Parts: sequence; C-alpha cells; structure tokens
Amino acid sequence: MPNGVALKGEITPPVDFVAKLQRAFGGRRAEGLERRKARQAEFDAGKMPDFLTETKHIRDGDWICAPIPDDLHDRRVEITGPTDRKMVINAMNCGAKMFMADFEDANSPTWQNMVDGQINLKDAIRRTISFRSPEGKEYQLNKQTAVLLVRPRGWHLDEKHVLVDGKPVSGGLFDFGLYFFHNAKELLARGSGPYFYLPKMESHLEARIWNDVFNLAQEELGIPRGTIRATVLIETIPAAFEMDEILYELREHSAGLNCGRWDYIFSCIKRFANKKDFLLADRALVTMTTHFMHSYSLLCIKTCHRRNIFAMGGMAAQIPVKNDPKANEEAFAKVRADKVREATDGHDGTWVAHPGMVQLATDAFNAIMKGPNQIEKKRDDVNVSAADLLDFAPSEPITEQGLRTNVSVGVQYLEAWLRGSGAVPIFNLMEDAATAEISRAQVWQWIRHPRGVLNDGRKVTKELFQQVLDEELGKIKTQVGEEAYGKRKFNVARELFEKITTDDHFVEFLTLPGYEYLN
Repeated sequence: MPNGVALKGEITPPVDFVAKLQRAFGGRRAEGLERRKARQAEFDAGKMPDFLTETKHIRDGDWICAPIPDDLHDRRVEITGPTDRKMVINAMNCGAKMFMADFEDANSPTWQNMVDGQINLKDAIRRTISFRSPEGKEYQLNKQTAVLLVRPRGWHLDEKHVLVDGKPVSGGLFDFGLYFFHNAKELLARGSGPYFYLPKMESHLEARIWNDVFNLAQEELGIPRGTIRATVLIETIPAAFEMDEILYELREHSAGLNCGRWDYIFSCIKRFANKKDFLLADRALVTMTTHFMHSYSLLCIKTCHRRNIFAMGGMAAQIPVKNDPKANEEAFAKVRADKVREATDGHDGTWVAHPGMVQLATDAFNAIMKGPNQIEKKRDDVNVSAADLLDFAPSEPITEQGLRTNVSVGVQYLEAWLRGSGAVPIFNLMEDAATAEISRAQVWQWIRHPRGVLNDGRKVTKELFQQVLDEELGKIKTQVGEEAYGKRKFNVARELFEKITTDDHFVEFLTLPGYEYLN
C-alpha cells in the first residue's frame, strides 16, 4: 500500500477504531506540535525553561497516582527492542521482568515492520508465537515470560500508509489503536493489562491528549477506566520541568516515569543548539554522572515516589563483546556501575538492550533493592533547581575520534534504518534512533558553534565534516567489501546524513526526512 489507504466504504473494525481516534485527537496533536515550534522560538530568543508558575498548585498538592496492577509491582530489569518475531520471543524469555516492545526508536517504520509487529505481539499474548531460523533452530515462549509493554510512536510521526479524511494518521494513534483493539480484552483475561510507554512528549498538555485517548479507547471497548497503564519517558528537556504535571494528567493511568537518557541529551542539544553558551563535549563523556544528568535522574525519583509510582532508570547501551575479553569486561563494568548507581539512588528498575546484560543488571538491583520496588524511598533530601537541570557540562574536549565516531555511527545507523533495521550494534553499543540523533546533532552544532573546536586546535567545519565522512565511509567499504557496500543503502544514507548535517536549518528528527525514503 505505497500511496496510502484512504478510509472510505467498508473498513474493518480495528481500522475504524484507529480512524475514530484520529478524528477525535488529530487536531489536538497538531496543535501540540505547533506549541513545540513556538517554544523553540522562545529558546532561540534566549528564554530558558523553568518550572511553570500556573501549575504550582499541582506540584504542591498531595495527590497520588492510582494503585499499581499486580504484575507491574516488580520492574527491576526491563529489556527493550523491536517487534520482529525472533526478538519478541527472545526478549520475553530472557529473564527480564518486563519487555518493552518498541514501535519507535528501535524500529524502522516500514509498513511491513509495523504490520508484522502487531501480528507478532498478538501471537505472543496468545502464546501461539513461534519462529524457525534459516538454520532450522526453533524458538517458542517459555512457561515464565516477561510482562509486555508497548511503545507506540511519538506525536511527531505519521503513518503515511493509512489516510483518514485524506491525511496521514498519527503514527502513535495507529500503533496504540491496533494493539489496544486486538489485545486489551485478551490481556485482561490472562491476568495482565494493556501497558504502554509514551515517548517524546514535551509538556503535560501532550500527556493530557494521551489520557483522553485512553478514556475514549476504554469507553469504546467497554473496558473499565484506568485499565490502561502508561509509563512516560522523560526524554526531552521541557518535560523535565513538568514531571509532576505529566503524572497528574495521567494519574488514573500512570505507571510512572522513565529517564530516557539518550533522547534527553539529544533534546538538550536540539533545543539549545543555537545558544552561544551551550556546548557539549564528545558524546561518550556526557554520562549520567554529569551534574545536569544526575540532577534530572534524582528529580525523577523524588517526583515519582512522592506520587507512589515508579521511577525507572535508563538504558545501558553496552552489549557483550565477543572475542575480546578485555573489552567485554569493560562493557560489563560500565553496566554494573550504572545499575548500582541507579539502584542506590532509588530507581525502581532499569533498562538493558541485550539479553546478555539482564542477569548483571538483576544482580545489581537485587543487592540493593530487597523488595519489589523502592517507592518507600522518598528522597526528601533531594532539592533540584532549574539551575541544576540547566548546568550543562562537560563542554570539552571535542576530539577527532569523537567527531569520527559521531559521523560513522550516524551514517551506519541511518543505512541500517533505511533497510528496515531500527536497533543496530555498532562499536559494541546497541544504537537506535536516539543515539544516532545525538551523533548528528552534535556535529551540526560543532560546525556552527564558535567553540566547536577539536582539542588539537582545528575548527569543526563543513569541509572537515565532509572529509571525515569520506574517510569513514571508506573504512566501512573496506570492512563490508565493495560488492556488499554497493548493494546496501550507504549512498542514500550518506546523502541524507550530509544534508541534515550541513543544512543551516536544524531538522527536528532525522527520522522525518528519512521516512520519505521508506516504502
């Protein structure tokens, strides 16, 4: 269906359900995206985010979120990944408490991926899913599996293959609507429920739209209000100032907040890329131990626990390293330190990107978190100010290797994404759209910022970027072989990556122009 499916004449009940959601909320979604543009103009004019004066009564109030469903009480380790059939089975079997099936950053939104993902999750819920590899290996679900959560696409993304009243449907409403329509009652019958992760929001007003979507969806299917539970990813800098308000909007449906660290870093770069006093060093140096990142994590814990709901930690992107024991031990040590910090601070659980890291993360939390969660750990000692959240550092060094890594990761990820793969191991890290966004956003800003200078004294320029791009693509061609290189999408990826990095206009998400290249 390359040119979209216009909804007219006879349509199926699930598509009719999606159309009803789009007609009810498509306009409000568009208004929300316009508000983001207006806010960006304020940031470009020098105004910085702050806690809202008009919602102080919500932050000061004594309200709490609705009680937590039984199968969400213990979320100490969650694994995330795309919705392909083998991944779904392996993730649900890997020993993690939860599996977040991702239609967003770990997914390339080809029509095939979006439809197959819905089928795979439907089969997994009914325990009929199986997979046979080309080598003849059989995969099926264990008796004990992870609890399923689903991340639909963010408000900014369309589903171009389905048109409602002549316009593309919201990608998030499409993903949510089909999954909820097909599976909500089945999940309840099996003792679970429709559980979601909500990405990329920038304000409590955007959370309010989701809450109204949930109410309409539950009403349409005759399901009790409050059945849906959603964890919001705090992965944009404006949302960090509205954590209480976001929880309040979703308090009947909330399952807490999550520190979406990689998108959060990207959001900081994106929102302040034109500010002369904002600059970040090499991506690898911007860790959760930096002041602004740790402050955001602690504020999440304090906010959530005050409202009797979960504060989830962030993603460890490291993966096991085969054939290199030293690099493998370094990867495990980084994940271990990250998870010990999260558990000690008071997070109720964490994310990993690879089944090989599940036990390590579980052990780290087990050693500190003796109960199913740490909501009783209120962290009244934490006092995070706006200045703490905006204390961005480090701003140096910017190194040639950091530039090369950003360029190589960005173009390699984009090439794989254009071929339909949204989660890609590169340089012993699991890269998704969020980490690729950091890479291209940093290069974009380094080119334009007066202090975008390498530690050897060279200014990062468009010419230096293009030289590095040529050299890194040459390395890739040598590694994969000239024939394989020619058959893949490196030329298209190069064209797109170069355009969004050298254009004076900062592209809001690389997946927006990238989506035009997908069938």
